[in-house]
Amino acid sequence: MNLPIGLTITRIVAVPLLIVFLISSSRVHAVIAAGIFILASLTDWLDGVIARRRNQVTTLGTLLDPIADKLLVAAALVSLLQIDKIEAWIVVVIIGRELAVTGLRAVAAGVGVIVPASRLAKWKTVSQYVAITMLIVEKGLPSSTFHVAATAVLWVALGLTVVSAVDYFYRFFRKADYRAIVPGEERWS
Repeated sequence: MNLPIGLTITRIVAVPLLIVFLISSSRVHAVIAAGIFILASLTDWLDGVIARRRNQVTTLGTLLDPIADKLLVAAALVSLLQIDKIEAWIVVVIIGRELAVTGLRAVAAGVGVIVPASRLAKWKTVSQYVAITMLIVEKGLPSSTFHVAATAVLWVALGLTVVSAVDYFYRFFRKADYRAIVPGEERWS
């Protein structure tokens, strides 16, 4: 156990608190939920910085970090869906992308291809964090102007989510030998 892993675990532990405060009908609780989400999002950045600077990159941290990220985003999106702040299809696209890319990276590792996170994927993550934060804040402080801004950022995040997924699959298939992925007769069935 080191500090970066502790920060990652903190992000995971924050998820139930986020859900409780986010689905509450209190405006004050929405502001608390926004604070929890912002702090949890910052630990995503901070754990990586600390791990690299202190040379504390571990297998456990490498495994837990993306799980914590996806759990945080999925919990926030499903909670926002529950309180009618986001459309279901947007939640499905974002969570579906996360699952598809996670599956792709597992398959890639299985055939010896490393598909590292791209700069585009990092922008996707930041845009998702900003959009989710704005949607949470909007719940607590409703404003038509802020709603337009939150919706615009959400559309940017959605676009980056789709484009980064396409980028991952493109980079994987460019590096991978398709015969190693689907051997023999199974290839075309």
